[in-house]
Amino acid sequence: MVLAVRAVSANPAPAASEESGLIEFSALSDYDVDESTILRGRRRSVEERSIEEIKLPASERLAMNATANFDGESALFCTVGRGQAAIDLARRHPDARVVLQIFDQFRATETQEFDEAQLPNLEIRCTADFPETEFDLFVLPLTRGGEAELARDLLQFGYQQLKKGGQFVAAVDNPKDTWLMHEIEKLAKNITRTPKRHGVLYRLQKQSPLKRFRDFRCEFGFRDGDRVIKVISRPGVFSHRRLDLGARALIESMEIPNGARVLDVGCGSGAVGLAAALRASDVRVYAVDSNPRALDSAKQGATLNGISGFHTALSAEGDLVFDGLDESGTFDVAVGNPPYYSHYQIAEIFLQTARKALRPGGRTWMVTKHPEWMVARMQQLFLSVESREVRGYHIVSGVRSERT
Repeated sequence: MVLAVRAVSANPAPAASEESGLIEFSALSDYDVDESTILRGRRRSVEERSIEEIKLPASERLAMNATANFDGESALFCTVGRGQAAIDLARRHPDARVVLQIFDQFRATETQEFDEAQLPNLEIRCTADFPETEFDLFVLPLTRGGEAELARDLLQFGYQQLKKGGQFVAAVDNPKDTWLMHEIEKLAKNITRTPKRHGVLYRLQKQSPLKRFRDFRCEFGFRDGDRVIKVISRPGVFSHRRLDLGARALIESMEIPNGARVLDVGCGSGAVGLAAALRASDVRVYAVDSNPRALDSAKQGATLNGISGFHTALSAEGDLVFDGLDESGTFDVAVGNPPYYSHYQIAEIFLQTARKALRPGGRTWMVTKHPEWMVARMQQLFLSVESREVRGYHIVSGVRSERT
């Protein structure tokens, strides 16, 4: 994703305390936080570019070309771009129902804005699963190096949603591919393989239902004190099938008082939020993520652990609306494990979301492997910033000031 963040200068490096590896930082700088600048670059990229101007990934192009002779009534697409193949088909076949499934709220919103004509026959979905209705065509572009288990999951779900006689199309940007071919052969044997300069296109016609449908969901557990907490994860969710070591460090470091309202920013499978909910009595946890499969996993985890008062919201920009209510400024604790890619742009959203969420005096805990940026930025947004190394990660915490 593309994000413009105002350049900031870090405060001079503070002196380190010798006690317990703890580093304390003094005052918040006078940096004026203007939240409208945080996402300006993302919005400008959407507003000023049309769908034709966005680079078309090789597998997306292969998928687009493969649908030239479509003559059905309905089609289901995934995308590795901005839905170009689905939008192209919807334009050419205005009477066909075209569904584009995206598993990230930011990409879904951006694709909706790229759909300049607001095509009435195109439905852009950001949900945990495909629609349950059957389709005449399923199209799945993939990129080499993508998540293998997610690809397997989407392949079988897409094949399952085809009508008998429906067309299955998959493309990958690897001219020497054999992995995808072998995975498709698990669905059916009547495959047509068409090598291209920049990838390979696969086609088949559904002749019979799947012989075996594999559930790629995973349940695993981890110990927090004397309690074993159970987690559900799904392909496409961060740290599928295991507890991330950074999340473990965060769980061990966060302090959750009785009756606390806790925000889990970028919750993933919900492991940190589940631990917070069970750490003290009468804790209410609110989890936010841009991935609907992450929220689905977190909700299932809450049910599995018998947790009530666990709320979720789908957002890519740190919105804090849960069940129709804006919960900004009501939280005692905000925790997060920001990703390391995107030049700290997503980490910036995590911090801004935590700052907006906390009541005055509320505390945030963030985990990172890059403490220099995190510490400097948190100095500008929070008071009493501290950094501690835990399990090779750094837990950086700070307190929300009284001023807005």
